[in-house]
Amino acid sequence: MAVSYMDFTSPNVQFTYDLKNNPFFKKDENNYILDLSVNQLNTLGNVSMLDIFLSNGNIVEPHYHQNASELVYVISGSATVSILNPFTKELRNYPIQPGQVANVPQGWWHYEIATSDNTHLLAIFDAPVPEFIAGSDILRLTPANIWADTYCLDEAKVKETFAPITKTVVIGPPSDCKQPQPQPTQTQAANIVTPPMSSNTPPPTRQVIGNGLNYR
Repeated sequence: MAVSYMDFTSPNVQFTYDLKNNPFFKKDENNYILDLSVNQLNTLGNVSMLDIFLSNGNIVEPHYHQNASELVYVISGSATVSILNPFTKELRNYPIQPGQVANVPQGWWHYEIATSDNTHLLAIFDAPVPEFIAGSDILRLTPANIWADTYCLDEAKVKETFAPITKTVVIGPPSDCKQPQPQPTQTQAANIVTPPMSSNTPPPTRQVIGNGLNYR
């Protein structure tokens, strides 16, 4: 949609902008997001974008945009965009590579996982300023007793589970995450069989968070 209210003769009219001047979030040198909206470039109209950089295994946390659809385009690397369809109640995972896109309708719950290092994504929105509702905020700001009473959960365990979430995560896991990896029991270890590797053996796969669809 064109900017009908813009006075294009004004000395304040803007046609260019350097996204490096407006970081939205930074986890570390390899995982950060830059933001561009009508607040930075006043001729944009009804469009905005996020410039997203991720390393392998990092996740743009589950969230939704209540005022905009999101088109995710891969510039480099690879990612899996996971979308919860509120009509079919299905969580679908869409692996995308450079030149490919995934579209997230307005208000749908979704997240993006980098599946290789040096992943660079563009998230384009049909709103002048995209709104962002983070899963971490929903989890930490809803009282534990509400989770417990609504879903018949142990309130103490809910508090313990969500206690480490003290702020909006944006890109997870947090840098200070020290979650221990589960170790196999002696019985489980005894039953693990490692198949011989050959030149024709495909690389192992791991599962995407969600409905278990595999990606390499």
